[in-house]
Amino acid sequence: MPVIETSHDEENLTLTMVADFAAPPERVWEVYADPRQLEKVWGPPTYPATVVDHSLVPGGRVTYFMTSPEGEKFCGLWEVSSVDAPRQLAFRDYFADEDFNIDESMPGSSSVFTFSEVDGGTRATYESTFDSLEGLKTVLEMGMVEGATSAMSQIDDLLAQD
Repeated sequence: MPVIETSHDEENLTLTMVADFAAPPERVWEVYADPRQLEKVWGPPTYPATVVDHSLVPGGRVTYFMTSPEGEKFCGLWEVSSVDAPRQLAFRDYFADEDFNIDESMPGSSSVFTFSEVDGGTRATYESTFDSLEGLKTVLEMGMVEGATSAMSQIDDLLAQD
């Protein structure tokens, strides 16, 4: 299991996850830069993702949906704010409707993914800052930590195929 630490800070409205991968940052970056690879790891194994649009540039958008075992679609989108390949990616993360309009009834967050070389591999730090304490608590209650942990374990499987 690549996730080595999870924490949330209600005062600063953050959820942070740290994972280690046995591949250099350039290879881990490719997982996010390639929509077909991202589909294999974005979302828990029982909720496979389909990436619809993938523009990983400042001002770009990434839109996707995850499909539940019952066939229900859960849509989301990233509004990319900065890209420093292969070190860092920053974006606004939103829940969305099926037309990829932001779902204002659900919490949004600002996310920063950082990839650093550590002992020949990569330490990935995923930090999301929520707009409100209520939003942070909502995603925690939804099981985001558990879902993201199982999703990140798929990255190891993908990297092992190299």
